[in-house]
Amino acid sequence: MTIYAIAIATNLEKAKHLQLCLDTLKTWGSWKVSSIYEIPCRDQVGADYWNAACLLESSMTVEQVVTSLKQLEQDAGRKRPSHSISLDVDLIAWGDTFQSMHFNPKKLPLADDVVIPLADIWQDERLKQITHDFMRINLAQMNSN
Repeated sequence: MTIYAIAIATNLEKAKHLQLCLDTLKTWGSWKVSSIYEIPCRDQVGADYWNAACLLESSMTVEQVVTSLKQLEQDAGRKRPSHSISLDVDLIAWGDTFQSMHFNPKKLPLADDVVIPLADIWQDERLKQITHDFMRINLAQMNSN
């Protein structure tokens, strides 16, 4: 089994697309999900995002996870380029144990909207500590939006 750290973001039909993502990820193995944070768009052009992170323990290979995440984005109707993002899911790190996690070099340095939710569920000295004032969104609220 391999542990995968996955970043999740959506700013279009947020509750619908986040639920699709979580429903899919839980079929791939055992998982733990962070709080959901509402964080402004990085370039200040698009709508605010809901950002979350997931730690997934799965027998899938790294290649299978990457391919499956891209398929999940397509299933949610992801259009590139766009400031309206139905679903953005990225593999941030993976390893056999938390101590042996390898960070995806394509995602470094990690942006605040990745680190903030990831730090909820993975305490690692390699993740910088960030003080934040972003709004947490309760999962129960998510279903009512």
